[in-house]
Amino acid sequence: MNRRQDANAKGGKGAKSGRPGRRDRAVETEIERIERELSEKQLVLTNWTPKTELGRAVKSGKITNLEEIYEKGLKILEPEIVDSLLTLSDHLLYVARTTRVTRAGRKYSYRAEILIGNKNGYVGIGTGKDADRFPAINKAKRIAKLNLVRVFRGSGSWEEQATEDKHSLPFKVEGHSGSVRVVLMPAPKGTGLAVGKAIRPVMELAGIKNVWGRTSGRSTISLNFAQAAVDALSQTGKMKASKDVERKVQKETRNQM
Repeated sequence: MNRRQDANAKGGKGAKSGRPGRRDRAVETEIERIERELSEKQLVLTNWTPKTELGRAVKSGKITNLEEIYEKGLKILEPEIVDSLLTLSDHLLYVARTTRVTRAGRKYSYRAEILIGNKNGYVGIGTGKDADRFPAINKAKRIAKLNLVRVFRGSGSWEEQATEDKHSLPFKVEGHSGSVRVVLMPAPKGTGLAVGKAIRPVMELAGIKNVWGRTSGRSTISLNFAQAAVDALSQTGKMKASKDVERKVQKETRNQM
């Protein structure tokens, strides 16, 4: 009997003794990570003491829907409010070590940029900074929850008949961030996400399945493209009247005065 056969007989690597292989251990680790995050989230919400009137209303059960908060125009000042009403996914855009020179010497810290969304009409982006890597990511998550944007979806493409299936955008929107300009246009079913690599995670977390995109501007920072895409999606909740309608409204206002 050679060494390999002897190892298999003793229950070594590759033996059929019921011991989980490398792939099984990876799956178990991922499951354990999800369970740990859920337990930590539940513990935080249990120990959460609201500091705002909106937070107290959410914890007491008077407000059970995030749409109600946006319809009333209330501002979210506590990230636990979002955790109580939504189940979010996140995507890490960027994390890097930064240096700041002081009189005492160089001070190192980490900067993290993260996207969050529920893949059903809500998306947010945040940036956090801390001396350690994971606290910086957690700070970015908290800020992204406070910057959550409601996205109105629809089927506004002229190439298909308008339906109630919210797979794209209702109309053309435009967003800016620094020198970057992002234009998003509704697309018919089957188009997919015809946008840049830096913008694709924003569309996925917002729950948009078909869209056309066009970008302009010179920037090597992917965060600018993501921020411009989020800014464009926030424009779906704003309607702009044409100049003729504005003149008509102004004329009626003058007549009433």
